[in-house]
Amino acid sequence: MPTLLLQEGFKFFFYANEHEPKHIHVMKGGNYAKIELPNLRVVYNYLKPQ
Repeated sequence: MPTLLLQEGFKFFFYANEHEPKHIHVMKGGNYAKIELPNLRVVYNYLKPQ
């Protein structure tokens, strides 16, 4: 899983073998989100607000 960015505890990454539409995954701790590109639509958001 290639990591695109590590910032303030957030890890932005993708899986090379995944299907369309193109998207990225975001993790912080055990929490997770999935965001479609290029429209930035949030598909899943399990990141907990502080």
